[in-house]
Amino acid sequence: MTAGRIHAFLAGDGRDGAGRRLADVLAFDDARIEGVHDFIQWCFPLPEASRAVPGAPVLTPDEAASIRTDAAAGAGLRAARDRMMRFYARTDGWLRPHDHNHLRITRILHALRDLLGRQEARAFHAFVLARNAEAGAPVSAKSLGYWANALAGD
Repeated sequence: MTAGRIHAFLAGDGRDGAGRRLADVLAFDDARIEGVHDFIQWCFPLPEASRAVPGAPVLTPDEAASIRTDAAAGAGLRAARDRMMRFYARTDGWLRPHDHNHLRITRILHALRDLLGRQEARAFHAFVLARNAEAGAPVSAKSLGYWANALAGD
């Protein structure tokens, strides 16, 4: 049994605020990943309100605890991470000094760290840093700092 709407979504049993299942979001092509802005809060929930998407879900401590102990929700979160890694591997638009994807990456790092553990967050962090390095390091030091802080838990 899932403990809340975010948990149900990540476990594959529920729908996000737009009525989509996790499988629907995972099937987005890269253009939809780039252009749709209300899915990331469901795939990578945080305990604070989104400033970018009013009304997006906020992760409660009880729901976070239930996600951490549910294999299906963990698998859903890993599938969302893998989808975003494919997006960041195949696209270059985010490889510039400032881009909305930098905020997404910060969110992903926070959620991975808090819900799956630091090792999962470190692996994602290493991936985005490698992509940035391959592209000649165009991402701003400010964004890189936010990513490091998200990984560290600051």
